[in-house]
Amino acid sequence: MVKKELHVLVAEQKILNKIYAIRDEKMMLDLDLAEMYGVETKQLKRQVKRNIARFPKDFMFELSVKEFENLRSQIGTSRWGGTRFMPMAFTELGVAMLSSIDIRSVMSIQFFIIIESILLFLNRSGA
Repeated sequence: MVKKELHVLVAEQKILNKIYAIRDEKMMLDLDLAEMYGVETKQLKRQVKRNIARFPKDFMFELSVKEFENLRSQIGTSRWGGTRFMPMAFTELGVAMLSSIDIRSVMSIQFFIIIESILLFLNRSGA
């Protein structure tokens, strides 16, 4: 039981580290969400584009070049090395909507529950 709780805490901490403040909103990026779902970023982007009507601007948007450069300098990593397309940023509603499209249905439901719990906590605590 303790091992399972520790695993959940580690997963929650990893997710917390993937939540960024962009345009004064708590956002998660496509590459982080794709990694959590166990798919390539291009597969996640393709599914979103196929279901674009489900993702209005208050659910998801592409970062501007300036936002992307600012975020990259804040994180201090080159994990976006040769990115050809600007990352998609998802609000809490966008993350919820992602779970409704078939990226990897079982994984998306599990991550949705964990992510929503964390975002609810952050909203209640004012973080």
